[in-house]
Amino acid sequence: MISQWQLRAAFARRLSDMYGREVPAYTTLVDVSHEVNEDVLRAEGAGAERLGSISRVTAERHGAIRVGTPQELAQVARIFGALGMHPVGFYDLREAAASAVPVVSTAFRPIDGEELARNPFRVFTSLLTPADPRFFDADLRARLETFLGSRTLFPPELLTLADRAVAAHELPDEDAERFLQLAVRAFELSREPIDRSWYRTLEKVSAVAADIGGVRSTHINHLTPRVLDIDELYRRMTDRGIEMIDTIQGPPRWSGPDVLLRQTSFRALAEPRALRAPDGSVTSGALRVRFGEVEARGIALTREGRARYDTLLARVDEQAAQHPAADRGELARALWAEDFPGSERELARRGLGYFTYHAAADRPPGTPPATLGELLDQGWVRAEPIVYEDFLPRSAAGIFQSNLSGEGSRNTDREGAAYDSAWLSDAVGREVLDPFALYERQQNHSLDQVARELDLLAAPR
Repeated sequence: MISQWQLRAAFARRLSDMYGREVPAYTTLVDVSHEVNEDVLRAEGAGAERLGSISRVTAERHGAIRVGTPQELAQVARIFGALGMHPVGFYDLREAAASAVPVVSTAFRPIDGEELARNPFRVFTSLLTPADPRFFDADLRARLETFLGSRTLFPPELLTLADRAVAAHELPDEDAERFLQLAVRAFELSREPIDRSWYRTLEKVSAVAADIGGVRSTHINHLTPRVLDIDELYRRMTDRGIEMIDTIQGPPRWSGPDVLLRQTSFRALAEPRALRAPDGSVTSGALRVRFGEVEARGIALTREGRARYDTLLARVDEQAAQHPAADRGELARALWAEDFPGSERELARRGLGYFTYHAAADRPPGTPPATLGELLDQGWVRAEPIVYEDFLPRSAAGIFQSNLSGEGSRNTDREGAAYDSAWLSDAVGREVLDPFALYERQQNHSLDQVARELDLLAAPR
């Protein structure tokens, strides 16, 4: 019998192999990531593994896919449910992007700490929003929804096997192999000719809309290894002649603790695709929709910590606008040095980051204090950072934008359609979980354990 986590690990490996065959520059990205990780581990030793063992970091991937309808999203949820993955977080890229990116998103991932340690594979999954009149007028919406309603992305056999894995939490060897074959195949790039006129119609609105609604299949849009030094990876990829996007999205590189998520990618490559003309003839063309992303993960921030991050981001924008000739990275580092905790201890003391807490083996004699800050300062407990497992809407939108062939179009005179986490939960057929609640639950569980070990009347806060 093959357990869900084993299915998840095998699917991630096979998807990575498949994507490497389809997009060779991705294989280069993985190779360079491994080189950088080995060098960082050699230079920093055990400190390099503070946010995850090197075996986990090396195996870690996140993928991204795009679908067109709530029904397709619900089917995706069944497939990833078979892999022990749940929808976590609601991301509105319509509002986060300056260009036309008419999607809302969630991420399917494991949620249990042990499952994340075994294999933290995640898939950032975006859903097209045809009901938003800022992007689609009534006629185009009707045509788009008719097109999307006529296609089938996932074969019934795959969905049946997925449901069986969810119910039993495992699959027999033969069924597991069949499930993996069908699942990987479902995300391969189709060679079926694309209706050139229809694709171009949607592309005028948004290249993302065309990639979702202009074809009769879905595909892996990008795949992302994890690296321990993303700035060094950026340099090495550039040295190899790989064209990278202009920036690294997310927090700046600075002397303090790594938090949240930093991302970059190589630019979308022109890939040969068969295009069908209005007269039925098929010609060879090229589309730019897929790219290779890489990420560096840091400490998960609390709601207050995230608010501090968002405020700093806004201040960087403001200063960059006032000083267009200034280096944005330098502006960000200066602001962070002024207004963000410079150590993990300070993040924990001020309640800005999530940690698991553990009673120290060599704790001092006497009666322990009651507050978390005092327990940390006096050596009664130690804090281990909780890795950020999720995504940043603005960073995701920035990656999308950097790989678009044009700005698209958006009618700002119209009011946008309302989509939120509750709507997405209904669409996906299961609750979209709050990432903050997941981190807080993990932290509180550790604090309850500390209270028991130290004989405290209540868990320290």
